[in-house]
Amino acid sequence: MNICVMKGVNRFERQSHFTAKKVRRIIELFSRKEKISLDDALAVFYRSELYRLVSEGVSDLHCMSDEYLVEDLIAEYER
Repeated sequence: MNICVMKGVNRFERQSHFTAKKVRRIIELFSRKEKISLDDALAVFYRSELYRLVSEGVSDLHCMSDEYLVEDLIAEYER
């Protein structure tokens, strides 16, 4: 069971500074792993199911590691 506890946070805010930093790291790591430009990585991310889920604050995605989320994005990208 994944548990993410952040002191003083009652629920995940999809437009938070925390989320923006997480998204930035995901896009940068995806770009490096796939050897594509940041612009291309950004375009792929914003068209992905992962983006929809993260932006809606679904599940505990914001608690999962950047590496795990990038692997999920790569799997989606390769389909």
